[in-house]
Amino acid sequence: MCGIVGYIGKRDAYPIILNGLKRLEYRGYDSAGIALYDGSEIQLCKTKGKVADLEAKVSKEMPTKGNLGIGHTRWATHGIPNDVNSHPHFSNSGNLVIIHNGIIENYTSIKKELINRGYIFYSDTDTEVLVNLIEDVKKNENVKLGKAVQIALNQVVGAYAIAVYDKNKPDEIVVAKLGSPLAIGIGDDEFFIASDASPFIEFTNNAIYLEDEEMAIIRLGREINIRKIKDDSLVAPYIQELQLNLEQIEKGGYDHFMLKEIYEQPSVIQDTFRGRLLADKGIIRLGGLEDYIEKFVNADRIIIVACGTSWHAGLVAEYIFEDWARIPVEVEYASEFRYRNPVITEKDVVIAISQSGETADTLAAVKLAKEKGAFVYGICNVVGSTISRATHSGTYTHAGPEIGVASTKAFTTQITVLTMIALKLAKVKGTISQSDYMLHLRELDLIPSKVSTALDKNDSIIEIAKIFKDATNFLYLGRGYNFPVALEGALKLKEISYIHAEGYPAAEMKHGPIALIDEQMPIVVIAVNSNHYDKVVSNIQEIKSRKGKIIAVVTEGDTIVRELADYIMEVPYTPETLSPLVTTIPLQLLSYHIALMLKRNVDQPRNLAKAVTVE
Repeated sequence: MCGIVGYIGKRDAYPIILNGLKRLEYRGYDSAGIALYDGSEIQLCKTKGKVADLEAKVSKEMPTKGNLGIGHTRWATHGIPNDVNSHPHFSNSGNLVIIHNGIIENYTSIKKELINRGYIFYSDTDTEVLVNLIEDVKKNENVKLGKAVQIALNQVVGAYAIAVYDKNKPDEIVVAKLGSPLAIGIGDDEFFIASDASPFIEFTNNAIYLEDEEMAIIRLGREINIRKIKDDSLVAPYIQELQLNLEQIEKGGYDHFMLKEIYEQPSVIQDTFRGRLLADKGIIRLGGLEDYIEKFVNADRIIIVACGTSWHAGLVAEYIFEDWARIPVEVEYASEFRYRNPVITEKDVVIAISQSGETADTLAAVKLAKEKGAFVYGICNVVGSTISRATHSGTYTHAGPEIGVASTKAFTTQITVLTMIALKLAKVKGTISQSDYMLHLRELDLIPSKVSTALDKNDSIIEIAKIFKDATNFLYLGRGYNFPVALEGALKLKEISYIHAEGYPAAEMKHGPIALIDEQMPIVVIAVNSNHYDKVVSNIQEIKSRKGKIIAVVTEGDTIVRELADYIMEVPYTPETLSPLVTTIPLQLLSYHIALMLKRNVDQPRNLAKAVTVE
């Protein structure tokens, strides 16, 4: 969950690496560091804190000349965030320097062996162990750096994306990947290395994405040499043309990426069904689904695996698939899925959902499902990501880069894709009437405008945030399709404001959580028009009798809940099956404004990282 950047070429490496670290800071921001080769020595600077702290320290302490360098922004796994544990790390000789995203699980036993051989360790990290293992192999086997990396990596257990170079061979960087993403940008006799393509998008739109257990030797004046780590076999490079542009990864006038991404939802939902949804003609076209529709139609069940916000999107999908397509659905935390020896058969379809397409737990679930013979379908946002390559087929969400750590537009675009899949299946299976099918297509087509209307209520939500910003606990309640939205709303508040919040099915409130309710407790209730409306009204009355403070998400024009609630957040009328796409909007805004008023770092909440690439 760290970000790595590297450059080798004719340009000054420092500004490229520093800017790249700023773009990758969403992946981790406990500490940061940079190593440059100045023509004779490796200059190193690293510090606890953010990339801005590194930039300030470099300006005082380190020369920045050099055409080769690597940089790192860290989410701590082994060793607390401090200057010493920050990357890059030197080998004992000072000749090798490395950056690493991932975890070396057997580092303790390797470290003990290296200590017995006379190696000294200055940090608590697994990465310092790895660079010294590479040096030990290089010295004792009398091999070049690339071969030493290959031999060393065959001795480690875990996950990694690494970049390492030797000051005695300053025209070469060696990189390798297993479980963590790594992209190589291809320029005119210059190369860029990064966890994703954002650090080098203004320099080149050509990139190679390494597959698991591949390494690459990058030398100036030569083609990239890619080999399998296990058997040293050559791999033909596959160069992709990037679809990313610089404007997508800038704030665009917004104070925070999160706010920008909340307000992008009307356009990205539109982008997600552009060319796929022809509402007036009654057509849904999903390229990844068309050739495999029979797999879904004949499936005994659908298993959805995901984590965090993507898991909540999967819960919404459970309602949609079972309601429309009449296929049994199970929604699993990917992190628990493979550890309980799940029953999976060739008649199952497994849908893996991940914004980044790199989530380690979800990837492990994909691997297990494939081994058991299930058909695996991926839904992710990042083109060329590992999940998009590991699954049998899938659909991209077209949300564009999501930089804010707390996911927003990924949630709504994932639900959009899942809704289209469910409608397509229901149509093919004949489990939905033609009139209902056409109604939902037209209503889905209207969602972007309805989301825009919900966003127009921002000013009133700011006023509610002012009232409740000092609350220490929140409850979020919803029923049916909006129970997962309650979970997602609570998660957003926890993530960025650090206020304790819990989501529950509204009917479950009286089975325990009602004991928490008093005049100090704000309860957010999703009370839009639905089959459960009367039941939700009853739940609200139960809260009122215990003096709880009710913030209700209601349909425009609602009069009943308006009279009961202390505060309301209005959304346009939407059929219940599609309502999560609009009811989540005020909850995102409420969380954002409360966090802002509490002076939290909205885009980079503490202890979190965007892409969870370790288990």
